[in-house]
Amino acid sequence: MNDFIQINPTSLTGKKYWRSLDQLADTPQFRAWAEREFQDGASEMLAGGSRRTLLKLMAAGFGLAGLTACRRPVEHILPMSKGIEGYVHGVPVHYATVASVGGAAIGLIVKSFDGRPIKVEGNPRHPSSLGSTSAHTQALVLDVYDPDRVKGVSQKGKKASWDQFNAWWKQQAAGLGDGAGLRILSERSNSPAVAAQKAEILKKYPKSQWVEYNSVSSDEPRLGAQLAFGQPLEAQYQYDKADVVFALDCDFLGLDSLTVLPTKQFSARRKVEDPKAEINRLYVAESNFTITGAMADHRLRLKSSDAGAFALALAKELNVSGTELKVLGGSDTGKTKKFIAALAKDLAAKKGKSIVVAGPRQPAAVHALVALINQALGNTGQTVVYSKPVVDAAASLDGVKQLSADINSGVVKTLFVLGGNPAYTMPGDLAFADIIKKVPATVALTADENETWASTEWQLPEAHPFEAWGDALALDGTASIQQPLIEPLYGGKSVLELAAAIAGTEGKGYDIVKKSWTSQWGADAAKKWNQALHDGVIEGTKQAAVDAKADAGKVLAAAQAAIKPASSGLEVVFYPSAGPYDGRFSNNAWLQEAPDPMTKVVWDNAALVSGKTAQQLGVENGDMLTLSANGREIKMPAMIMPGHADDSISVALGYGRSSCGRVGQNVGHRAEGLRTVAGFHMAAVQARKSGEKYQLVTTQEHHTLEEPITHLMRTDIVKELPVEEYAKEPGILHEEHGEPVQDMFAGWDYSKGYQWGMSIDLNACTGCNACLVACVAENNIPVVGKDQINRGREMHWIRMDRYFTGSMEDAQAVMQPMACQQCEKAPCESVCPVAATVHSPEGINEMAYNRCVGTRYCSNNCPYKVRRFNFLNWNKDVPESRKMVFNPNVTVRMRGIMEKCNYCVQRIEGARIQSQTENRRQIKDLEILTACQQVCPADAIVFGNINDPESRVAKAKKQPRNYIVIEELNTKPRTTYLAKMRNPNPELA
Repeated sequence: MNDFIQINPTSLTGKKYWRSLDQLADTPQFRAWAEREFQDGASEMLAGGSRRTLLKLMAAGFGLAGLTACRRPVEHILPMSKGIEGYVHGVPVHYATVASVGGAAIGLIVKSFDGRPIKVEGNPRHPSSLGSTSAHTQALVLDVYDPDRVKGVSQKGKKASWDQFNAWWKQQAAGLGDGAGLRILSERSNSPAVAAQKAEILKKYPKSQWVEYNSVSSDEPRLGAQLAFGQPLEAQYQYDKADVVFALDCDFLGLDSLTVLPTKQFSARRKVEDPKAEINRLYVAESNFTITGAMADHRLRLKSSDAGAFALALAKELNVSGTELKVLGGSDTGKTKKFIAALAKDLAAKKGKSIVVAGPRQPAAVHALVALINQALGNTGQTVVYSKPVVDAAASLDGVKQLSADINSGVVKTLFVLGGNPAYTMPGDLAFADIIKKVPATVALTADENETWASTEWQLPEAHPFEAWGDALALDGTASIQQPLIEPLYGGKSVLELAAAIAGTEGKGYDIVKKSWTSQWGADAAKKWNQALHDGVIEGTKQAAVDAKADAGKVLAAAQAAIKPASSGLEVVFYPSAGPYDGRFSNNAWLQEAPDPMTKVVWDNAALVSGKTAQQLGVENGDMLTLSANGREIKMPAMIMPGHADDSISVALGYGRSSCGRVGQNVGHRAEGLRTVAGFHMAAVQARKSGEKYQLVTTQEHHTLEEPITHLMRTDIVKELPVEEYAKEPGILHEEHGEPVQDMFAGWDYSKGYQWGMSIDLNACTGCNACLVACVAENNIPVVGKDQINRGREMHWIRMDRYFTGSMEDAQAVMQPMACQQCEKAPCESVCPVAATVHSPEGINEMAYNRCVGTRYCSNNCPYKVRRFNFLNWNKDVPESRKMVFNPNVTVRMRGIMEKCNYCVQRIEGARIQSQTENRRQIKDLEILTACQQVCPADAIVFGNINDPESRVAKAKKQPRNYIVIEELNTKPRTTYLAKMRNPNPELA
């Protein structure tokens, strides 16, 4: 008989990792979470209002209301799939299209089932996606079926029609004359077709004005280029070519980038397939702790308002001007000086192979100075390439400020709002929601019944990007056609179509876009059009790089004059949120429920502060703060964030919506009211404790992995080491393993056939949540709401764990996706009384939902805490017509059922069927991509047949960095990890 496995408590030593401040302090509250598998009241049913609220969330979270038909567009669109003749019912079709946020296009391939778009992937041919997407892009498909979208044309709240609106506009347009009283307000547009209609409008109404505004703005980098080079330019950073990267208040791996391309490029340089391989080095100076900061080899806590002084000090250290530069306060502390000296030396040693990048919140002068530093380092034309902007380069804040002045003075007689929600997102001092009512004639084209919709006379439904024809330019100028996948569900029209109506060139979006492009192509027009639809990109449209050179003397003089010393008090800095972004995704339940990558807060936002600042203010987590700036005031709960800069408060935008759908209304706290034109990105602020308490719900202490006998927190969950140490001793990670353990159960021969496995590279993973949201979309994972998550009942199959290490002030962070480990010796299987969880011959731990009786023994016995139980029937009473977002290849689970990751077994079986129809050929490596693998912009996840020695997953598992989480339990997981690597500068180590 085999010996029983002994757990050795001495293995619980080494570098200490912690998820939260409560875990670090080992508070009674944390111990209660860690020691209870299921929280109190685990089996109760919701009653009364609580249940009604929950069912409303479920309905909205799954698509879901008032849909009368599922119609494919009439126009001819081309699927990406090859070899399909005609239409086959039940077989998914893939279409190439494009979506834009903030004036940057990202190429997509959208899966459609029987006319229903249900899943979004990146287009490998598109330069901004290269096959991957972000969490926000993944969630776009849910918005198609949002039950709270605008469902028709209204005039002053009364039902109307498009014909009535067109008749009204024809009469209104007749009295506009030269258009002096006409204003059009839209979001940043990168559409050539919309630009053409804009030109037609300005031609017809020469004194009219078209203003573009985004609440999450990228204007400052372009204005900085204008200051540096005399023309507005778009910087294209080539992170895959850089050996050293310095991010100054810039979350370029997160929400400060408009696309996933920076993550794709940067992570390519973090792969360590050979112990001798060199990886890049990342320095970060920031106030908030971002996912870019979590990836840093060296991170400096720095107030955002001190970034200009830091940039000047760095320029001086690099001797950019050749003359003495005046250094401002804020960069003269001992720690900061040491950081700057080491950084400058490293950058200088990698001339032409380094990047310095500043965040979009920094003023134009800082961006001009950064451009000069890159030029002095020889990076311009190498790792930093400039091109013409694909959007209007005018300063949007100047535009909306003038628009507000014109409205207040009575100049504006007719105002069109084409998309967006300016009544909510505009700077608070403009009071746009109030002044818009002064305009005699107002029209709003909006996707939902938002704050702007409620303030206008004509209320028009906006078509979703998956319902409308259009075009868009990537940041490098590459053009793509936006083709719809479904007829507009509520009769909506696009910005392009309404702009054409304003211009008097009415027509369908399809006709406008096709004519715009085919008129340029001559005899090959039909062929090129079809190719553009098929590929998702228009060949030969990428812009040529601009040869840019800055005058060092002029730039430095302008920068020194513009950059002022930061105030000594508190600052508040505004960031887009990982959930609602700027409010546009407020009604998207997938994003509201996804924990923030760093704070792990769900369904909320908070005022993030450092431990020292919290102590000075006398606040703890959940204490309400009153923030005052520039004569404006808001309240928001405080949250202590490890690694946050002192004297700085970070707040996320997009919450506190007063007019929104049932999911997002009154969720969180509105930070937009504190913003002003002068303090749009950051401002000096006064903060005081209000005396009220507020419950913030986080997942950071849920499903904590602890040693079951000693109840000690495990320290071997994540592993990391310096790259130099790894190069010297590749086997160092496995030296602690001691005697091999013996199995309690008889083995199974897994040496034949397909044997599925996964490898996750912690050195590439940024923790962006894309995999989490993709998994929700692919596997019909339900939304449960804030109250249920507070009870520990979140249903996500992938848990994005974030661990801190080091001190609370200067913490480092490591991200780790954690899903079912697919153990060959699965503890869950041996305790299930009804064999609901079983093992397949191909190594997958499978769930037979019809057998499960909900004992939850399996979850109790899972050392990885990755099983999710349906405490309630989250999908009850959802009619068939509302289930349009569901993946038909995945079972929708009911109350009392346990569920978990299954390696997207539906995709495995789909590939198997395909291989059988093709003469039973072998399934090729990378032919099967799990949802998390396919979406990952960092290419951190690899899946495949571990019995194929040439497969990527088999090669990954042979690397010395490969390790098993809690290996001493001998569960033999099929999912393994590649250890995190740091590349520290010896001068700062």
